[in-house]
Amino acid sequence: MVTIKTESLTRKFGDMTAVDNLTFEVGEGEIFGLVGPDGAGKTTTMRLLTGILEPTSGKAQVYNKDIVKEAESLKENIAYMSQRFGLYEELSVMENINFYADVYGVIQASREAEIDRLLGFSGLLPFKKRFAGKLSGGMKQKLGLACALIHTPKVLFLDEPTNGVDPISRRDFWKILYDLLKQKVTILYSTAYLDEAERCTRVGLMHKGKLLRCETPEAIKKERNAKTLEEAFISIIKEYDK
Repeated sequence: MVTIKTESLTRKFGDMTAVDNLTFEVGEGEIFGLVGPDGAGKTTTMRLLTGILEPTSGKAQVYNKDIVKEAESLKENIAYMSQRFGLYEELSVMENINFYADVYGVIQASREAEIDRLLGFSGLLPFKKRFAGKLSGGMKQKLGLACALIHTPKVLFLDEPTNGVDPISRRDFWKILYDLLKQKVTILYSTAYLDEAERCTRVGLMHKGKLLRCETPEAIKKERNAKTLEEAFISIIKEYDK
């Protein structure tokens, strides 16, 4: 099943084209990495696919919902964790996750068990009463992910979720993501870390709003006879910029 599909998706801001004719598909239970430097168009792509922005041209569907015509109903099946996810630092871990449960309309009868599952899943059960502002950077990201998952979304959008997080917390975060894949959750993951991109099922290499490649990390490395995805990406960008 195809859960994300874009066709010539384009977004302009005045004379600047942030996303330029993007065409790709993501299948159910896949983790697809949008990879590129700052300004490549990754965040704009995320905002288009989550119905926050409207495209200038082109079209896209997420979980069989048109991102423009069905933007509101689309939100029932997706979760978007932005670079600055809206945790409330003066609230405890439990108060934050209950707040998002209220926002998403999660019924009380099933809420307690789901919250315990998510907090256990992310290693936060011992910290239920701790204020979010007192959590480490990695723990804040795990709490943000738990809040995003409280309504059991089918598609998860993560915009550079481990930016500035220590290596051990990044590793723990990825363990959680792999567990989500076993539950057939589709994940669109943007990152500037090429070592993280190697963990994805497939990657889309973005540069100046364009999708330069869309393949498995291994296929891209093989194409460029490169040992790492970073080496291959640099080679592709240099060739494009010429």
